[in-house]
Amino acid sequence: MGKFKQRFRWALVTGAVAGMSLVGGCGEDSSKPSTPQNQPGASSSPSTSSSTTDPPAAPPEPVVDTRTPEELVAAGRSVYNANCIACHNLNPVEDGALGPAVANSSLELLEARVLRGEYPEGYTPKRPSRVMIPLPHLELQLPELAAYLQSFE
Repeated sequence: MGKFKQRFRWALVTGAVAGMSLVGGCGEDSSKPSTPQNQPGASSSPSTSSSTTDPPAAPPEPVVDTRTPEELVAAGRSVYNANCIACHNLNPVEDGALGPAVANSSLELLEARVLRGEYPEGYTPKRPSRVMIPLPHLELQLPELAAYLQSFE
């Protein structure tokens, strides 16, 4: 075996061993929180304090989107380009190979179609095919996608 191959293998082995010791925490169970044993108040037995209940946590405050309309449209364009153009046209105003034009689609239509693979009640589909699969991973990005698709006049 050549010197290069030997050095390469040695680098792989030593790198793997070093990585395992970093990840593994040098043999300690890293899933358990460590309690310093030599500090005042530290004990080796579990706490047996009286039963106290914390007050229920307040519900989280709703997240307010502070982006400008232009930033929402730009983010929606990215979502559309990454997820939709395989079936719909790069230009949402035009029909795609499999999917129809989607410019000016409402958030209600996007929620039904993208999240659940269905149509809102009373909506007449542009094409009879039902090949679109649900894409639930886009749920948090639907407002951005709607902003982009509604930006077309």
